Amino acid sequence: MGNCWNIRPKVDLVFISEAHSEPPKCLNQPPPILTIHSSTEKDRAAKLPSPILNIHSFNENNGTVKLPSPRSTGEILPSLHVKALSFNELKNATINFCPESLLGEGGFGYVYKGWLDERTLTAARPGFGTIVAVKKLKPKGFQGHKEWLSEVNYLGQLHHPNLVKLIGYCLEGDNRLLVYEFMPRGSLENHLFKRSAKPLSWETRVKVATGAARGLSFLHGSESQIIYRDFKASNILLDSEFNAKLSDFGLAKAGPTGDQTHVSTQVVGTHGYTAPEYVSTGRLTAKCDVYSFGVVLLELLTGRLAVDKTKVGVEQKLVEWAKPHLAEKRRIFRIMDTKLEGQYPRRGACIATTLAMHCVNPDPKARPQMDQVLNILEELPSIKRSTPKQATVPSPLVKSQVTSPHIKSPVHHDHPSPMNLTSRGYPLPGHVKSPQQR
Repeated sequence: MGNCWNIRPKVDLVFISEAHSEPPKCLNQPPPILTIHSSTEKDRAAKLPSPILNIHSFNENNGTVKLPSPRSTGEILPSLHVKALSFNELKNATINFCPESLLGEGGFGYVYKGWLDERTLTAARPGFGTIVAVKKLKPKGFQGHKEWLSEVNYLGQLHHPNLVKLIGYCLEGDNRLLVYEFMPRGSLENHLFKRSAKPLSWETRVKVATGAARGLSFLHGSESQIIYRDFKASNILLDSEFNAKLSDFGLAKAGPTGDQTHVSTQVVGTHGYTAPEYVSTGRLTAKCDVYSFGVVLLELLTGRLAVDKTKVGVEQKLVEWAKPHLAEKRRIFRIMDTKLEGQYPRRGACIATTLAMHCVNPDPKARPQMDQVLNILEELPSIKRSTPKQATVPSPLVKSQVTSPHIKSPVHHDHPSPMNLTSRGYPLPGHVKSPQQR
């Protein structure tokens, strides 16, 4: 679905490689308002003065998943949760793909609203049965059979509250369709950047960020690690309660195994969200997803697009624009979304903003892992909201906490959606393959 509610102009996915200037001092030495410890630092951290947050790695109970390997590149893996549906059945479910059923259009094709019988998954009359979203690929769209197959296989095997549910698929001749659960509130992108959208509260933004982080953490922590590779606001869908679910797995990739530190692959992604080291080398790791998450977190905090071509100079790129504001703690609040009208906890904003800048650190080794990011975000709702006066004048307690010990970078190691209506990610011209790449 992605942008399937009131589509915005297509996103320019062509990433032109640019020289990255040296990060400002504030990025290498951000305000010391949170400490991130890896599991190997746990004992040492207990001897240090208490920071605002003391984060340790965690694993979800029963959260590991090992995917079966297909016998051929064109094989659909068997799944008890996903059903093969006929083209005629989906044609009837969407009332012959009529314009009234159209939810949106993107580079890959169209998304329609349909109705299926909940028990038999046969077409139902409009207003009866279960509402579903049916993605119908264009024969010559950005998303081809390979990406379609990737979605079927990943979402057919993976099940998590923060991943969108795939209900069925259709493969008949040139017709390729995917059927998903219907997400009534659409994409995060629309809620943040659509002019007529009601502003999201601080609590809702934290809830969305936490849910998305939980989904990424699940993928990275699976026994067969999965790198999402296309994390962005349009791929985060929201249910009626603003629970976030990751969608569009067409670009998902199996992570490194054994002694491998990365996967060498053709560079694909979306301009503004893609990690710089991946663009320049083609080396893919889970830390690339962490970078993308940091960009989205900055979008949630600032209300600004990752790339805004209506602006000029450094203001076009969100990450570059936000960096200098971390030089002084008081400047952090200048980047907060004015639509929040100051209704957010000062301490929570400091933590979230600093966390985002850690995630987009140019050095992937300095970025936290997603389970650490998740632990920090899960603590934010417990921080009481400051009054407007407190938001501008820090209390002695907050001031003393902001000067807590220096942030520690985590030890570097990597753990062994459906309806995106912006243009698909595709090979980015900024990458030149090296002889070492596989």
